[in-house]
Amino acid sequence: MGRGWPGWGTGGGVERSENRALCRPSEWQEEQLQQCWREGWTAARADTAVGPRLPSPGVPGEAEQPAPELVEVEVGSTALLKCSLFQSQGNFSHVDWFSVHKEKRVLIFRVRQGQGQSEPGEYQHRLSLQDRGATLALTQVTPHDERIFLCQGKRPRSQEHRIQLRVYKAPEEPNIQANALGIPVNSKEPSEVATCVGRNGYPIPQVIWYKNGRPLKEEKNRVHIQSSQTVESSGLYTLQSILKAQLVKEDKDAQFYCELNYRLPSGNHMKESREVTVPVFYPTEKVWLEVEPVGMLKEGDRVEIRCLADGNPPPHFSISKQNLSTREAEEETTVDNGVLVLEPARKEHSGLYECQGLDLDTMISLPSEAQELLVNYVSDVQVSPADPERQEGSSLTLTCEAESSQALEFQWLREETGQVLERGSVLQLHNLKREAGGGYRCMASVPSIPGLNRTQLVNVAIFGPPWMAFKERKLWVKENTVLNLSCEASGHPRPTISWNVNGTASEQDQDPQRVLSTLNVLVTPELLKTGVECTASNDLGKNTSVLFLELVNLTTLTPDSNTTTGLSTSTASPHTKANSTSTERKLPEPESQGVVIVAVIVCILVLAVLGAILYFLYKKGKLPCGRSGKQEITLPPSRKSEFVVEVKSDKLPEEMGLLQGSSGDKRAPGDQGEKYIDLRH
Repeated sequence: MGRGWPGWGTGGGVERSENRALCRPSEWQEEQLQQCWREGWTAARADTAVGPRLPSPGVPGEAEQPAPELVEVEVGSTALLKCSLFQSQGNFSHVDWFSVHKEKRVLIFRVRQGQGQSEPGEYQHRLSLQDRGATLALTQVTPHDERIFLCQGKRPRSQEHRIQLRVYKAPEEPNIQANALGIPVNSKEPSEVATCVGRNGYPIPQVIWYKNGRPLKEEKNRVHIQSSQTVESSGLYTLQSILKAQLVKEDKDAQFYCELNYRLPSGNHMKESREVTVPVFYPTEKVWLEVEPVGMLKEGDRVEIRCLADGNPPPHFSISKQNLSTREAEEETTVDNGVLVLEPARKEHSGLYECQGLDLDTMISLPSEAQELLVNYVSDVQVSPADPERQEGSSLTLTCEAESSQALEFQWLREETGQVLERGSVLQLHNLKREAGGGYRCMASVPSIPGLNRTQLVNVAIFGPPWMAFKERKLWVKENTVLNLSCEASGHPRPTISWNVNGTASEQDQDPQRVLSTLNVLVTPELLKTGVECTASNDLGKNTSVLFLELVNLTTLTPDSNTTTGLSTSTASPHTKANSTSTERKLPEPESQGVVIVAVIVCILVLAVLGAILYFLYKKGKLPCGRSGKQEITLPPSRKSEFVVEVKSDKLPEEMGLLQGSSGDKRAPGDQGEKYIDLRH
């Protein structure tokens, strides 16, 4: 059933019931049909007379015939017209069938001696007999077939039976189109809201309009429903209904739809259209501002200030900011109507913002309430002293300062490691060593606003001669190849690096006290003899690193050799700092590990060869032991009468010793893993 009413329900202010038929234009004059549509009522069917009654073909003045029998079918199906004459006798040998249209009888079929014959005309090819001649079948029923059919028999006397054929066709799904131009609320007359069309139905269905699930009724100067119908060549009807209404602001989201009610032989049915909304225009009453994102804002955020209003269409917006010095509003430039984008937001964007909405229809300007925008910030961090320099053994105090719109927290971190050294704005360093030189970073942050922080790096310089990344290093190289060497040193003042050989050298600052020098040099026999030295020097001294070069061969090739076919490289990593005045701890050379690995491999190969030789001699019987692993032991004459028991063992000869008897004799050198126990005692 429909969304708005159970059963038939109400529509257009007219009550309907199930015992009433729909309007039948085939039986009404034009004036009666229009009256039927205006009032929405229906003509009676089987229980009332249908149009003017037909006079009897018998004697004039004879009593009127009873109401015809009702037969209901759908368009395209077969109508079975059963003649009820002479049922007791079963005599259908002489029957004539007539169609009655506009009070005119037309013979359409004859039955003689149980055989039927169609008369020329519109029914010539659609009629046939069934049920031993008692039923006339009409195939492919159309709306034009809705009329009275009459069967007449002449034996034993003239009698007739009338049948009223009713034809039905369900309309297609209703198509609804909303007014896309919109409706102003200040219109003095009802405006067109939507149009509903139901095609190819029979008889004409009834339309009901709904708003938000409730049926609409005709209401003077408020709601008007205008319907019209078109007869197609097929006899089917197309219904068009236009809903006109005066809408208010609250109808901006209202859902409208139409419903078609129709009848079939199976009963009452309905079809609904989709729901539509109609643009409603109403004046602006309020203007306000919205800021995105919501919550605490910080420098660097993307901030949108958006003007909003409750009118449709929205007014023309302008955004202004109050000047803090003059207290006057200054209009801001917007990228869209009523949208101001601050990207990235800065602390200068903080202030009072106001929106103006100008209604272009009424030319009335409405202001919004002023809204304060606060962009939280942290100023640049200042560290004092800015360029600290100290002697070894002295102390240093670093102080960090910054400003913010919120409470700040400070912490100090070591630049190289990221380790937190101190929580607070002051960092104190005592008994400074050379290792204390380098970068220190102060961070000022706002705990209540994640991501809002500023940092400042300060480099602490400790006076001293240069420190070298390594003292000595051995490199495996190939002759006549280009070698890429590097040497790193640090100290204060900043050291400079020089090489003792000619080549292409370049320097790169790692930080204010640390420098890296690289040298490209060709490996020559002279270079292999002298090696390479890099010397770092400043005003307080100098230091040297030595690189020893050795040729690669099959016995010295190791996985850790820093050599290639074309270009050999050596990258000095800052391990233990070294200088000429301190006790130097040499770094373990990776080349020595490769030598050890080669020596182990050679030993394994030698043992394998030796084992193979021993096994070969054993097979040839050259060894003193027999195949059973036993050896005959020759005892002195004084001990030949002693009993000896042989004990097998899986242990190697190196792990075993000869078990001595009471006389303390030791195992003979030829024994191979066997133990002898003296059992005389």
